[in-house]
Amino acid sequence: MKLRALLTKGEEIRFISHLDYAALIERAIRRAKLPVAYSEGFNPHMKFSFASALAVGVTSEAEVMDVELSHRISQPEAWDRLAAALPTGVRLLRLVPYEGKAKSLMAAVDRAEYCVRVPYAGAEEAARCAVAAFFAAPEVIYRRILPKKTREVDAKAYLKKMHVEKDGQELLLTIAIAVTPSGSLKPGEAVELLAHDFGLNIEPKQAKIHRTALLSGGKDLFALIES
Repeated sequence: MKLRALLTKGEEIRFISHLDYAALIERAIRRAKLPVAYSEGFNPHMKFSFASALAVGVTSEAEVMDVELSHRISQPEAWDRLAAALPTGVRLLRLVPYEGKAKSLMAAVDRAEYCVRVPYAGAEEAARCAVAAFFAAPEVIYRRILPKKTREVDAKAYLKKMHVEKDGQELLLTIAIAVTPSGSLKPGEAVELLAHDFGLNIEPKQAKIHRTALLSGGKDLFALIES
């Protein structure tokens, strides 16, 4: 038996890494005393996994996790135990038990959606023009600086949608990004490109980024186990 959970990552913990977030959840599962299955061997580890790593500084309402159990437990009991054990900054939004084989979460995800808010004093039309220029460009290269090298990423291969509107003194960007086996684009990188390459008058470091969905073939990841 497995449980598929939908979790949040709130403002309180937005600056911890994905590995630290996973460690928080592992400790919560231990506190909840769920009958979790463990791998075999000299260094057994808890059988749980996440769909897609979240960048540092990004909040989320769409952290999807699978955890394998050694024996059955009712959904209400599992919900009560896990929800009570989660730390500040993490809430349980959904919990679905399932059996049988299912595509791994990491292999299933092909799209991530985000909401970005950033201070903006300009006109909405100017922002729309910057977005239109991005999609009209034959290619848009983001240079990702890694510890030992710089990697060039074709942003147009991953950025599938960007809707823009002015909301008071902020610019609201709704972004959809493809997630592929060969890689993806971070939403913060898309914001940087708009500012540095297409003249959008914003400060990327001031952007607040929130993940709203992880999808597979246009469906949420729970539809894959409920169909």
